[in-house]
Amino acid sequence: MKTLVRAGAMALLLATAAAPAAFAQTARPTADTMFQTTTLNLSAYGETRVAPDKATINLGVTSEAPTAAAALAANSEQMNKVIAALRKGGVADKDIQTSGLNLSPQYDYVQNEPPRLRGYQVSNQVTVTVNDLARLGAAVDATVKAGANQVNGVSFGLKDPTAAENAARQEAVKALQAKADLYAKATGHRVSRLVNLSEGGGYTPAPPPMPMLAYARMEKDASGGAPVSAGELAVRVDVNGLYELSR
Repeated sequence: MKTLVRAGAMALLLATAAAPAAFAQTARPTADTMFQTTTLNLSAYGETRVAPDKATINLGVTSEAPTAAAALAANSEQMNKVIAALRKGGVADKDIQTSGLNLSPQYDYVQNEPPRLRGYQVSNQVTVTVNDLARLGAAVDATVKAGANQVNGVSFGLKDPTAAENAARQEAVKALQAKADLYAKATGHRVSRLVNLSEGGGYTPAPPPMPMLAYARMEKDASGGAPVSAGELAVRVDVNGLYELSR
């Protein structure tokens, strides 16, 4: 009887010891199990075009005088006239912001002679936001007539780009899904689900910038005016998606 008990105990011990090894061998991942999921990592973009509803102008006054004080006084007088013209044209004070004020000496250079101080130059730049594009051309003309002798560009934008961005997002997702379906079909798969979606870009002009906004040109016409064409803005959104495929 003792011999039988000992033999049974030994067999149970051996079976117990062998079980972890057998389990470990079964649980070990194989090359097939590691690559059972096929995925697609894709990117796409959506774009919509809309008319701008605001403009930003950078303009200013540059003045020269024999002394720094005289140059600053002359510049201030002209700039006050420019700002008054903007206000008269319907531009609010909150939409007029000083963006640069510089005072620098001016020299005359003659060969073989030391530089000679000619005087001083003052440059005062303001950034103006025009929320009524119908007044844009008149505002530019008025500031030039009031004494502005620098107009450094006009940029156009949207007061609220949300609707245009959302339209671009919808187009981006449609393009992304179409691309996923195409790749799946070409490789003999079908799209099971969208695993991850991320937005890689926001409100940008097309072609890319750049902010950030599309720029227009100011062209002189035969009558001497400065007509400004607003055109359209391209609002673009980029998306990235990870799709899981199946047979």
